[in-house]
Amino acid sequence: MDTQTRHALKHNALIDTAKTGMDWLQENKKAVLLFTVVVFVTLVVGIGSVVLYQNRQDQSQRDFGLAMETYLTPIAQPTDPPGAKTFPSPIARATKANAEFLEVANRYPMTSAGKNAEYFVGLTYMAMGRNADAEHALHQVVDHGGRDLAALAQMALAGLDKQTGRDSDAIQIYRNLVAHPTVSVPVGESELALAAMYEKTNPQQAKQLYAHIKDTEKDTEASSIAEKKLAQLN
Repeated sequence: MDTQTRHALKHNALIDTAKTGMDWLQENKKAVLLFTVVVFVTLVVGIGSVVLYQNRQDQSQRDFGLAMETYLTPIAQPTDPPGAKTFPSPIARATKANAEFLEVANRYPMTSAGKNAEYFVGLTYMAMGRNADAEHALHQVVDHGGRDLAALAQMALAGLDKQTGRDSDAIQIYRNLVAHPTVSVPVGESELALAAMYEKTNPQQAKQLYAHIKDTEKDTEASSIAEKKLAQLN
């Protein structure tokens, strides 16, 4: 077969293929159009969802930041300059911050800002003396806040147990945190809290634990604190 004939056959094959494709499109144009519309709508919805999600994340972070500003606002002092932004008491500050954190937690429950806000809802309830509400909020964080935030919530719960005379519950929480350290609550921090609990229930065990912390957490703040505690107990 010569070159000209081969080119002619290829050309005819391409024409046939194109004609077949055009015939198929003509016969199935409704299905093709529907498929194109579905793909386009899916793409638009997907892009819109990403934009909406990012906007929601940004707004939640802004609202959480405003609540934190309230939480960190200083308490009024006689030496404050005129017009300084302050609160008259810790309870007044906690009450205002609590309302703001609650709004963030309720409006953005699935965002990181919303989960962080729930933790501070618990802390501000504690500052307000509403212990039952504080426990409920902090247990929500333990269940749904993620490992690091849950560890912080457990530390707060242990502190609440300690304040309300439930020492055995606090000790159990601290032991659990020692066994499962996190970035937010490293082992040295939970061991120090546990040793402090033992100071009044079992001083000898407290000494042993402080000595352990001093030796195993070298060159850390935990080791320095443990060394000072040992000197006080001896």
